[in-house]
Amino acid sequence: MVTVARRLVRPGADIAFANTGSGARAVLLTHGAGLDHTMFDAQAAALTQHGYRTIVWDMRGHGQSTLAPGTRFTASDALDDLAALMDECQVDGPVLVGHSLGGNLTQAFVRAHADRVSGHIVVDSTWNAGSLTGRERLALRLAAPALALIPARVLPSQMARASAVTPHAIARAAAVFARMPKRTFLDVWRATVSFVAPEPGYHPTVPLGLVRGAQDRTGNIATAMPRWARAEGITEHVIRDAGHIVTWDAPDATSHALLQILSQWGLET
Repeated sequence: MVTVARRLVRPGADIAFANTGSGARAVLLTHGAGLDHTMFDAQAAALTQHGYRTIVWDMRGHGQSTLAPGTRFTASDALDDLAALMDECQVDGPVLVGHSLGGNLTQAFVRAHADRVSGHIVVDSTWNAGSLTGRERLALRLAAPALALIPARVLPSQMARASAVTPHAIARAAAVFARMPKRTFLDVWRATVSFVAPEPGYHPTVPLGLVRGAQDRTGNIATAMPRWARAEGITEHVIRDAGHIVTWDAPDATSHALLQILSQWGLET
């Protein structure tokens, strides 16, 4: 397990992070909404063992990272935090790996700062720039109001069962989800939705890898990611017997997929 012992002071937040290894190739991993860096424990270990410099962090308001009283989670602040973290770590051209919200965040970062990264791997996240059906647009608009109706005492367990398929992963997810106040989670969810902005014809200018759990039924990921792969002419890595939190449902298979993508890009250490 990686310990995020270092701190980056940001406006309205303190960011907890770890910067492990000394390899020339860096991989920066960003977790999903309501989760924290521990969702990448197995992958960070595998990457470090294969010689990569590995950076993990807790987004503001998640895990060991704080939010100042009265400060609310926003997409723009999270993007600025990511840029500041890269500056703090003095990392040049890392591969960004993002899960769920982390994938939406890193897509937006790559869109704005492609010159700062050497590759991008999206894990169980929808396609920010992809077209949406009328039903998908409606689902996005209704998601936050629907979540607001769920009692806070049952929300973590419901989200965990929707996000993972193995008993161990469900239990682990429920415990982590329970640490975040419901109000903060709703702000995080609204930020997630705000990243989805269809932009026909946009193609990233850095290498792209796509990974998802075969049993992920959250949002439109199961349909959007295959469309995205076809649009970019790449093959998505679909992990058997895994749901949305693929890193906990199938840690070894997910680690293998990440290493395989990096190898295919010629980014071995």
